[in-house]
Amino acid sequence: MSLTGTPFFLTAILLLIVAVVLPFALWSRVRGPQVVRGLARLGMLVFAQATAITLVFVAVNNANSLYDNWEDLLGTSDHVEAAKDLGPDGLGGLKIKDEPKQLVQFGPAKDSVVGAGVQEGEFKGRISGVSGEVYVWLPPQYDDPAYADKKFPVVQMLPGFPGSAKSWMGTLKAPEQLKSLMERGKVKPFILVAPRTTLLGSVDTGCVNIPGKANADSWLSVDVRQMVIDNFRAEEKADSWALAGYSAGAHCAAKLALAHPDRYRAAISLSGFNDPKLEPASLAGKDPKLRVASNPINILKSANKAGKPPRTALYVSGAAGDGYEGGLALKQLAKKPTTVKVKLIPAGAGGHGTAVWKNQIPEVFRWLSGVVAP
Repeated sequence: MSLTGTPFFLTAILLLIVAVVLPFALWSRVRGPQVVRGLARLGMLVFAQATAITLVFVAVNNANSLYDNWEDLLGTSDHVEAAKDLGPDGLGGLKIKDEPKQLVQFGPAKDSVVGAGVQEGEFKGRISGVSGEVYVWLPPQYDDPAYADKKFPVVQMLPGFPGSAKSWMGTLKAPEQLKSLMERGKVKPFILVAPRTTLLGSVDTGCVNIPGKANADSWLSVDVRQMVIDNFRAEEKADSWALAGYSAGAHCAAKLALAHPDRYRAAISLSGFNDPKLEPASLAGKDPKLRVASNPINILKSANKAGKPPRTALYVSGAAGDGYEGGLALKQLAKKPTTVKVKLIPAGAGGHGTAVWKNQIPEVFRWLSGVVAP
């Protein structure tokens, strides 16, 4: 039974009802020695507590898209077949343009939580060695005959950790919020792409390449990117690509955009952080070298020192102590053509949660529409 499916949720409700009714029906009818009666009644109480906790967990998980399946929950999922050393560019000496197109069979998303129009496909990345699902939503103009020869800009959307690839499509309702804005010309017609980011069970890859562990950077910035170009009318040039993330996904979005200005023009960072160690489960945060190398502050410092500030636009929002100061630090370092917009989320707006990020979607996508091409 699916962890996020309606049948499991209804089963949890039914079990809780049974657990509540059971003591009323059987409490005084338990027979046998005092020890047996005590154990039977204790069992009923434990069963009631367990079912209540289960129902709360299922509701919270479904509302926040934390775990996709039982393997993710139990930390047993592994989506990495091989993690070769791919070098500093994450390509392993290969040229992605020389590789044949990787066509993927997309169909309606299996989970209705993502909403109408979302497609789901699964593939193995040729460069990264990572396998996983990717959700894609096409803008309303995509099937309009007037746009038949048009290629579209793309936004890769990354969840926090733990987090599901479905979160932006489902919990945050990005397609639902953006569709009318795109139809009215208030927001550019972006293709929205949400790839799997939980690759190694109970640990966060930090969206970096770690030989022998996982090539998460190459999965996102090379394989998923090229797969979208191969399968949809997506613009290939970096000026038409952006990332958006919240929490740990915000860290990844800023890090990937600054590290790969040849692949991305912009990034949206909602309640993120610069130091990967702030995510306790981050593999990058536990490795001293990777901790330094994957910090957006240090990426920007190195680029500035080399006299090559990236042509990257960042939108960073967060409350005090939850991303805001990190955004200011990046803004202070920014040199043209790097730009950083920082927004303070007021105290009491909702904290570090999906309600805050959901409410920001129209605003941040309007900003993004003024940054990316075409």
